[in-house]
Amino acid sequence: MAQVAHDTGISREGLYKALSEDGNPSFGTILRVVKALGLQLHASKAGT
Repeated sequence: MAQVAHDTGISREGLYKALSEDGNPSFGTILRVVKALGLQLHASKAGT
């Protein structure tokens, strides 16, 4: 988590709070975490 926090520029505590059960992360936060994890997010039209 410390490395993800470093890579996103968000504090470790902030990430824990945003990603907790009661958290409400912004889409930007989710995108930063996805990128920090080396993942890509793709969207496609349903049924294709």
